[in-house]
Amino acid sequence: MSLLPILRYPDSRLKTMASPVVNIDEKIKRLVKDMAETMYEAPGIGLAATQVNVHKQVIVIDVSEARDQLLVLINPELVECDGSQIGEEGCLSVPGIYDKVERAEHVVVRYLDLDGVTRTIDAHGLLAVCLQHEMDHLKGKVFVDHLSILKQTRIKAKLAKQARITA
Repeated sequence: MSLLPILRYPDSRLKTMASPVVNIDEKIKRLVKDMAETMYEAPGIGLAATQVNVHKQVIVIDVSEARDQLLVLINPELVECDGSQIGEEGCLSVPGIYDKVERAEHVVVRYLDLDGVTRTIDAHGLLAVCLQHEMDHLKGKVFVDHLSILKQTRIKAKLAKQARITA
């Protein structure tokens, strides 16, 4: 396994729409392993393939305290959502930035697992937020896109300044 480089906002590649996975082969299984290692090392609770510049509909998530309940979603599809919650979000592609985002409180997502079996997950709270956040990445959106233009401009400026300092 190897750690993958995570794209940083406002990298235009984060706007790329991910295409469905047609065949769950060894290449996809390797991608999932590398994404999981990258997510755990970062550390984060979710990572979409788009964030590592692979534009396939693949997500890894682990919201467990022990970090031992990896959820792999291939070709995830939002089947149902209801309710509303506002919570502070962050993103591995937008390091050090957190802001409040409104999301559905409850979601049902259909997806394929690593064996190609169709599964459904019924999620509330943090897992529901994480699913929506990561599925946004597959559509070329980052959580910053849910914020005002003013906040987006400030975040871009702050990240540009950080990049200059670390360069």
